[in-house]
Amino acid sequence: MKNNEKKVKEEKINIPRLILRIVIVAIILALMVFAIKIAPNYARNEFADVTNLVINNNNITRNVKNDIIIEDNTIYLSTDDMKNFFDEYLIIEEENQRVITTSNTKTVVIPFTGTAIYVSGSDTTIGHSLLIKDDVIYMPITDLTDIYNIEVKYSSDSNIVTIDSLNRKLVQATSEKNMSVKYLPTVLSRTVDKINEGDTLTLVLDRETGEKVTENDWIRVRTQNGELGYVKQDDILNENTVRENEDVGTTIDGKVSLVWDYYSQYVSAPVRDGEIEGINVVSPSFYEVTASGDLDANIGNNGRNYIEWAHANRYKVWPMISNSELGDIDATSNLLSSFENRAYLIDNIVKALEDAGVDGVNVDFENMYQEDKNNYSRFIIELAPRLREKGLTLSVDVTAPDGSETWSLCFDRNVIGKVADYIIFMGYDQNGVSSTEAGTVAGANWVELNIEKFLGQEGVSKDKLILAMPFYTRLWRETDGTLTSSVVNMRSVTIPQGVAKSWDEETKQNYIEYEQNGTTYKMWIEDEESIKAKLDLVNEYDLAGAAYWSKDRESNTIWGVIAEELGINSNEAESENQ
Repeated sequence: MKNNEKKVKEEKINIPRLILRIVIVAIILALMVFAIKIAPNYARNEFADVTNLVINNNNITRNVKNDIIIEDNTIYLSTDDMKNFFDEYLIIEEENQRVITTSNTKTVVIPFTGTAIYVSGSDTTIGHSLLIKDDVIYMPITDLTDIYNIEVKYSSDSNIVTIDSLNRKLVQATSEKNMSVKYLPTVLSRTVDKINEGDTLTLVLDRETGEKVTENDWIRVRTQNGELGYVKQDDILNENTVRENEDVGTTIDGKVSLVWDYYSQYVSAPVRDGEIEGINVVSPSFYEVTASGDLDANIGNNGRNYIEWAHANRYKVWPMISNSELGDIDATSNLLSSFENRAYLIDNIVKALEDAGVDGVNVDFENMYQEDKNNYSRFIIELAPRLREKGLTLSVDVTAPDGSETWSLCFDRNVIGKVADYIIFMGYDQNGVSSTEAGTVAGANWVELNIEKFLGQEGVSKDKLILAMPFYTRLWRETDGTLTSSVVNMRSVTIPQGVAKSWDEETKQNYIEYEQNGTTYKMWIEDEESIKAKLDLVNEYDLAGAAYWSKDRESNTIWGVIAEELGINSNEAESENQ
């Protein structure tokens, strides 16, 4: 009897313990649910104690390298941060005590001291000088809004600096009532700001699609204090597109199809009449650079008539500027060696193009020291905004990525490809006059290999890359172990009677080889079939277009092949750009 009573007593004692355990487990589970589901909604702002930076509706404070300085209502950003957010090519010339920066449409020099600055060929002033603190150079961003085409605001209430690019779409709306702006799109989330009825809200747009950022019935916004968060879509009204994305409009819609129209400085521009099928850009050789940075122009009445002819057929005119007449590689080196020299040349280029009434330029600098690679890049970096400001297109010619120091290694294709509107790969002279073995001028296998290098190791965008192809080949002669060659234009290729062509699948060319009077002759032929194979690469890799060296070397039938492969009707294609 006593044992039974003891057992009942123990059972009565264990029931509360069981309930307690259940309660503890429930609490733990609730805490786990809160940690997983709810707590992230209340994540602490880790940058609450510093000045935040919001650029184009993105809080990038975690990427800021130096403190943001605010003095006398002027906001200063360090040159490190300016490089990171606005101009990756900004340079500090310690020896000249100045900062050189470029924006989309401006080239600017700011000295370490004083407020006098240089902007795109003119001298002007800003309100505040550079600030140097703890060996860090700070730029007065609020004085540079016109240069970078931005709007800068500061909210002391939230300690947030907001910067908006004025060439980007801006959509705003009005708050329908007093409400809280949430960190995440849920009621159970931290409040980042409180807004009043009638307050203006900036709607956050997706950077890729340009569409409003929404989730269920919530929409992401930026408050007047610069805070980013979510409100219910039904709680905003009067949605208004303040501005659209700005279209610079310096590139061609669709594929570029450019033909160089070369003539020497000793003759007049060619007389053209009628339409050239399948092209939308012509590049006449109007300009040569002199050692002083002036331009030796060979335009004249024939050149002006040429421009009128081209525009009448709705072709864009991008005249070529070459350094070939300099002859001395040291002259090119000196021309590129300083900002002053480059600026003088750039001023002359801009003025010449404006005076001629053309649409862009093709820069063709060759035979440069490898050591001048960065200086040449600076020339293109500083030229690009000056042309873009005038609505002029910049295309730059470069060689294949691998080769000699003065022919290939003198180009930074990655920088040129980012800065210029187009980078043109001169896809020829695979085997040139100095070659020790007979070979093709431009085999499709070699061209494709280099296209892949441009897009891969060089980091050039396919939307920028134009493939140039030759309207010429070489006839090779081997006599008693001696190799010589000569250029043969496409239109002048002749095949001796009795000699049969064979198709070379690797080079995608017709090949001939024959002996005559003790000499072996070899030729990899450029014709409609070989050009079509190269155009196929343009389409396969979805490149920006094609170019051809040069007019009057071609066969009459080649233009029809180009028009068909690139889908270009010159007049129709360019009429859309007018």
